[in-house]
Amino acid sequence: MQGLRALAALMVVVHHAQNEAAILAGRTGTDFVRRDGLPWPAGVDIFFVISGFIIVHAAGPLYGQSGARSRFVAHRIARLVPLYWLVTGLYLALGLAVPALLSGEGGAPDLARTLASFLFWPMARPDGAVLPLYGLGWTLNYEMAFYALFALGLGFPRRAAVAWLVGALALVVLAGRLMPTPPVPLAFWSDPIVLEFALGAGLALLRAEGFRLHAPARVALAAAGLFGLAAAPAEPAFRLFAWGLPAALLVAAAVLGRDRPEAVRGGWAARSLGAAERLGDASYALYLLHPFVLRAVREGLLRTGLAPVLGPWPSLVIMVALTLPAALLAHRLVERPLTRLVRRRLDPSHPAEATRNAATPG
Repeated sequence: MQGLRALAALMVVVHHAQNEAAILAGRTGTDFVRRDGLPWPAGVDIFFVISGFIIVHAAGPLYGQSGARSRFVAHRIARLVPLYWLVTGLYLALGLAVPALLSGEGGAPDLARTLASFLFWPMARPDGAVLPLYGLGWTLNYEMAFYALFALGLGFPRRAAVAWLVGALALVVLAGRLMPTPPVPLAFWSDPIVLEFALGAGLALLRAEGFRLHAPARVALAAAGLFGLAAAPAEPAFRLFAWGLPAALLVAAAVLGRDRPEAVRGGWAARSLGAAERLGDASYALYLLHPFVLRAVREGLLRTGLAPVLGPWPSLVIMVALTLPAALLAHRLVERPLTRLVRRRLDPSHPAEATRNAATPG
């Protein structure tokens, strides 16, 4: 699972790195042709399916328990909010210091838009785009709404909680489609992409009920998922089908197997899995921080004169490669201490991570 989270984060990084490489090529007068072997933004769809799975699976001890809702909410706040607020604050400070940085982001924010960004509330920018101050936070606006709906169902047993969650998500989508002019938050939350959380929740219920697949079936699912993504259009008309279903196949391949076999508990395979797991642990930091690293490296290559020597694609590889140690360091030195600190403040009676490493693009 952690390896799949790492893949999802890297797909988003490559997507944005191609944007930076295109800018670099334009400023150096060189040619750059995007390569879309995979729809790189679909990393978000993989994250959403993983998130639906992880939340339903990891909340096992909480179903029907007294205080479950408050404990779940406390852990989700501790997991998502500190690093996102820190990154949003950094972005705002940089934008105020260098206003040109916000020129393509809907202009300088007013107080209402700033508060909405920090509170995960969808709000339209002056240019009409429904994006928070730090644009990557759009995924977290979906995540927080998903968490709120899930928390409401925690008083039920697992099966009923999943049924509530799937039904509530479907009703939200239906309401947004039936209302002639829905308010901005409902129009945002009713995008069918939210049903990807339901796909992940369904997989968690299957696993909880004891459903398992043998290795050949899981390999076939993974191959079908990768083929589906590779064959999907770069800008699908219906994202849930084009990207969400292949993402669900990949997650199913990852989570519906048995425990890790003894053959991979040592040697190079175990080391490779360990590296993927460490990057998966840091995937939230990688998702939130990679635009800063990509842009900083791009400017460094331009100002040192290396960009025209290397060319766009080698520069892209360098940009992507340097996001990885930055994310690992931020995860270890910033994200984990902040998460522990906030969790102790919000839930001092239960320090253990009930929903450790839940999947968020965040």
